[in-house]
Amino acid sequence: MALVEMFMPKMGESIMEATVLSWLKQEGDSIDQDESLLEVATDKVDTEVPSTHAGVIKEILAKEGDVVEVGKPIALIETAGDDSGDNGKSKKEDGEKRKIKELRSNELDEEPVLADANISIEQYSIPKTSGNRFYSPLVRNIAKEEGISVGELDSIPGSGKGARVTKKDILAYVKVKKTGVPISRPVSAPVSSGIPVSISAGDEIIEMDRMRKMISERMVQSKQISPHVTSFVEADVTRIVKWRNKYKDSYKDKYGHSLTFTPIFIDAVVKAIKDYPMINIQVDGLKIIVKRDINIGMAVALPTGNLIVPVIKNADQYNLKGLAQAVNDLAVRARGNKLKPDELTGGTYSVSNVGSFGNVMGTPIIMQPQVAILALGAIQKKPAVIETPDGDMIGIRHKMFLSHSYDHRVVDGALGGMVVRKIADYLEDFDDTQII
Repeated sequence: MALVEMFMPKMGESIMEATVLSWLKQEGDSIDQDESLLEVATDKVDTEVPSTHAGVIKEILAKEGDVVEVGKPIALIETAGDDSGDNGKSKKEDGEKRKIKELRSNELDEEPVLADANISIEQYSIPKTSGNRFYSPLVRNIAKEEGISVGELDSIPGSGKGARVTKKDILAYVKVKKTGVPISRPVSAPVSSGIPVSISAGDEIIEMDRMRKMISERMVQSKQISPHVTSFVEADVTRIVKWRNKYKDSYKDKYGHSLTFTPIFIDAVVKAIKDYPMINIQVDGLKIIVKRDINIGMAVALPTGNLIVPVIKNADQYNLKGLAQAVNDLAVRARGNKLKPDELTGGTYSVSNVGSFGNVMGTPIIMQPQVAILALGAIQKKPAVIETPDGDMIGIRHKMFLSHSYDHRVVDGALGGMVVRKIADYLEDFDDTQII
């Protein structure tokens, strides 16, 4: 028999850690390779992690609720294997136990020890503890190199166990000092309003779930980072409504899912981005990154009431039918909690359909690090002036408001306004002769 470690897998390009939600197997249970072992949550999505080996679960190293870095051991699995002699087996097991003990010890410290073991901890000007907080050698070394005082260190919000300051926290603080971008608090501690809340008899107290905490944190962070400005345009989408009414039944019979307005709107957004590529950018300190790919995030309402934003990668490479299928696929899997972590990353521009809730317009909050987001209002029948060769006349038209929020640090009113006007133009000039 052989004892092997299972590590927290990498589940996305930008995902460096995951929270253990629940173990689907317990110590002593048998498991097959690729059978689901545990459920984890990243800052993007909840997902199940399959076992890398077949065998028996000997020890679970991460408790439910623990935040574990990618590459850290989470379980020990005893597998069938050949060992040469009892002494060899004993030495191998002793070596494995020592290795596991060292790894678990490092996990408790949350930060790796310094590479140079000859440096004494007493040489640091930052004390090991300040008040009730403990600072690891790595954090104290970074603080010393960056000239961060004990008072500054005490003010940094910690995302580690017991609000401990981690390497990620202090490096984020250093970046803030250099760029001036406000630092956000950890997801586990949403920013308080600072105003005392009165609770009366009969009031119900509901603990925020993990996703609501994340949403709360990110919305506050976005408002702190980006000065939001919103421009509005009313678009006449009568041609689109008539075209969809003509094809929606045959489309559903042919493809098995509904033909919604969303892919048509996204198609218009993609075309406008091609016309105005400076809306498809991100900000890194004092640098502007013009994104090559056009990746459209679309907000999806979940049964819990929360929102999630899956991303259509390279949306400019789809035709209308392809966009319709991509939109439906992502929406269905989002509501069924079947999205992959990578499908929630890499967005360069986002769209939110507030019209699905009966709202005529909205002022959406930007998904960082993007610089703009479009809200789609409800489509309504309205009386409108129609220009004809015989003169103006009043007619019933289908109208909707487009609300375009953008980051005024890098997007001026002229660009933000022209982009949303261009989207409206593409909607109004929709080709209703095409067949889908």
